[in-house]
Amino acid sequence: MAKPRILVTRRWPEAVEARLSEEFDTVLNTADRPLSLSDFRAALTEYDAVLPTVTDRLGPEALEVARPRTRILANYGVGYSHIDMDHAARHGMRVTNTPDVLSECTADLAMTLLLMAARRAGEGEREVRAGRWTGWRPTHLVGTKVSGKVLGIVGFGRIGREMARRAHHGFGMEVIVHNRSAVDPRILAQYGARQADSIDALLPQCDFVSLHCPGGTANRHLIDARRLNLMRADAYLINTARGEVVEESALLQALAFDTIAGAALDVFEGEPAVNPAMRDYDNLVMLPHLGSATREAREAMGFRVLDNLRDFFEGRDPRDRVN
Repeated sequence: MAKPRILVTRRWPEAVEARLSEEFDTVLNTADRPLSLSDFRAALTEYDAVLPTVTDRLGPEALEVARPRTRILANYGVGYSHIDMDHAARHGMRVTNTPDVLSECTADLAMTLLLMAARRAGEGEREVRAGRWTGWRPTHLVGTKVSGKVLGIVGFGRIGREMARRAHHGFGMEVIVHNRSAVDPRILAQYGARQADSIDALLPQCDFVSLHCPGGTANRHLIDARRLNLMRADAYLINTARGEVVEESALLQALAFDTIAGAALDVFEGEPAVNPAMRDYDNLVMLPHLGSATREAREAMGFRVLDNLRDFFEGRDPRDRVN
């Protein structure tokens, strides 16, 4: 039998690409450039599987194909809000993701952002590089203490729980969580956490708020001007979830008028395009979507995709199916 023909839409770790090429008739995007709508429409008629990433916008237009050959969209990443699930279902396409394997590294990055914002690390690094540092002084770049403070976590899935583990057991932080469903008290107890009844109830209680909820239409601008006004004036917002979860124009207003102390973002509404005005805010830390950017996590994500493909093409239900 001929091997299933698959398309990898971006460059993946070398070890993963090599294994994919051994097991499947694999086409790699060696130029590592984002595919266009027409590229995707063509791919859906030419490949048995397409392996997208968060940079691939598989909305209704991209999936508007009369008779697609593609039977599975094996997504490289946990979030799949960039895929129109309704259109995929109409075509009978299975969609999978890669949970578990990036939770620890993404939580590490979220804690990095929290510490950078609290201790003004971005400002300090830029000052040293620019040759503007004049030496130690008692009032220079004074930030805020992290240990023992209150952390609010919005979205208490795998990554949210890893964030809670680091915050509570590493920094002695009190943890308050909001989740769409009730969390087992025994699980909350593992992180010294308690559950708030609503996001609105959580926000005023926290020194730091870290977002770990899904993206997509349901959570678009979940953190808007009204909710930013519920935060303390000395509180910080951390986002490693999805850019659309935060209303960026409202966030810039809050930073400009000091209604919150600062923010740290790894994701953006229109990424890779970033609002140029954001560069002017010293109380805003920005990283280029590095949540899972470790060798260990990125390879594990790729091998998880491989597992899902094996399951699918060997007639089993993929372990990470999301539809």
